[in-house]
Amino acid sequence: MDPTALRIGPITIYWYGLLIVTGAVLAAFLAAAEARRRGEDPEHVWNLLTWCLLLGIIGARLYHVFSSPAGGFTGWDYYRKNPIEIIAFWKGGFRGLGIYGAIAGGVVAIFLYARVAKLNFWRWSDIVAPGMLLAQAIGRWGNYINQELYGPPTTLPWGITIDGLHRFGPYIDLNQYPLETKFHPTFLYESLWNLLGFLLLIWLGRRFANRLRDGDIVAAYLLTYSVGRLWVEIFRPDAWAIAAIPTAQIIALVLMAASLAFLFIRHRDWQPPETWITRKTAAAAALPAAGLDDVSPPPASDEVNTAAAEG
Repeated sequence: MDPTALRIGPITIYWYGLLIVTGAVLAAFLAAAEARRRGEDPEHVWNLLTWCLLLGIIGARLYHVFSSPAGGFTGWDYYRKNPIEIIAFWKGGFRGLGIYGAIAGGVVAIFLYARVAKLNFWRWSDIVAPGMLLAQAIGRWGNYINQELYGPPTTLPWGITIDGLHRFGPYIDLNQYPLETKFHPTFLYESLWNLLGFLLLIWLGRRFANRLRDGDIVAAYLLTYSVGRLWVEIFRPDAWAIAAIPTAQIIALVLMAASLAFLFIRHRDWQPPETWITRKTAAAAALPAAGLDDVSPPPASDEVNTAAAEG
């Protein structure tokens, strides 16, 4: 599949880049709506979009540059010998980008903008977070177009074929793995997980709006994404690994622990919401204090009638 979407003279527009921008713009529309719902100025979202795109791409590129992926793909071993290639992130249809770096760059962008505009960093992170998962769900389809981030061979009906040019490792042997061989579409697994995570964050933000504190939604975002990434990495034979453990799984575990610790610390003083049972218990406890503990219950209807007859 051709990764090129459009050519205008010397300018080449790639599908992956187009999908990244499309996802970012949709995320901005959602964040603007969320800011409006929370009584905030949605104009800040559009200012943030530029910051997040710029620092997000820088972070994504640096993550890729300093990685050492399996399968012979470019990584730090290559870029330290060809430093000028570090800035050429668009080469090969935007293949050299890492999502964890993009997330880190986006967080830095929100932090810096919040400092400059004197905004609450945690509150605005919550406003932006759900849309980020939607943008990631859309952007992952660029991997399908580039025929990358696929898993091992599979006989499942949703498996995808990969041409010989984009194979790596043992899969380049067309005798053992002919062109009709299907592979796990790991991009699809992550895209669907991100979409479900997006819907979950939207639901949480509205269902528990009166209980959530600033920072809860972005913590839930990091937790949700990390759980999915931990699972998806099982299907990534080309993953960058440290001590035989995929680096993305290590980062996922760290983010999961940090998110859970953050939520626990922020809500350790949480009290259950008042219900009719707690209200009734409180009212009963207040009777003796008011000197009303000897109040007799009202007479039954037959006792009232007897008293009237005797009178």
